[in-house]
Amino acid sequence: MLRSMTGFAHAERATPSGQLAWEIRSVNHRYLEVGLRLPEELRASEAEFRRAIGAAARRGKVDASFYVRPGPLAGRELTLDEALLDRLIEQATALRRRLGPEGRIDAVDLLRWPGVVKEAERDAAPLAAAAMDLLTEALAAFTASRAAEGARIAEMLRTRGAQVGAIAGEVAARLPDVQARIRGKLAERLAALSAEVNPERFEQEVALLLQKMDVAEELDRLRSHVSELESSLASGDAVGRKLDFLMQEFNREANTLSSKSQDVETTRKAVELKVLIEQMREQVQNVE
Repeated sequence: MLRSMTGFAHAERATPSGQLAWEIRSVNHRYLEVGLRLPEELRASEAEFRRAIGAAARRGKVDASFYVRPGPLAGRELTLDEALLDRLIEQATALRRRLGPEGRIDAVDLLRWPGVVKEAERDAAPLAAAAMDLLTEALAAFTASRAAEGARIAEMLRTRGAQVGAIAGEVAARLPDVQARIRGKLAERLAALSAEVNPERFEQEVALLLQKMDVAEELDRLRSHVSELESSLASGDAVGRKLDFLMQEFNREANTLSSKSQDVETTRKAVELKVLIEQMREQVQNVE
């Protein structure tokens, strides 16, 4: 199934650790680039999170952020550095003796001193496990988001590809008439010159001219590219780079068709082809 490189997902869950949430969004990028925002206590699990994201996305710039909002029951135990507090009280008491009544001691100010109040270390393992479980859920939604956009792009590519094939068929069907018209015009010009022409030499010149203007090979390749497009869309693989190359081949054949054209209708069809191919190329830039 074709997948877009653009996607978004949000997953949230209430746990004993608090309210957990993952937010994942991605945009187009030549390769896979993952940006992670994590609480400091989950840094040890960063590689594991990256592997999970890498398994879900092959290309694109993916930004994933994990948030923890502590709940009312998720508070940590607080402890005091008694030795530090004793030294602060000793210094504050000495300062009060020097300043007199103005040098009062505020208990809250003492508690605010860096290092006096400490939070007990929390076991990061349960939080990491919950984060990974929630990431799996978020990545499922993220993949579904990109697949839905990819399905829309695939349908657009199939429609435009079918139009390209139809135009190539129309131009091919007109080739005998175009060649007959070119032959007739050349014969008229020679007749207007009232010059005697060797029939054999005339046929040789006509054959050379028609060969230079022949676009049958380009039309065959265009239809072959349409078949390759269908095959790529049906493969289920990450085919963004392949499709990008294929669009270059489409464009090359359309340009050659336009440059060889000696017929107004064929030139018009070549312009239509270029418009369709450009529309496909723009969408292919979004494909994983």
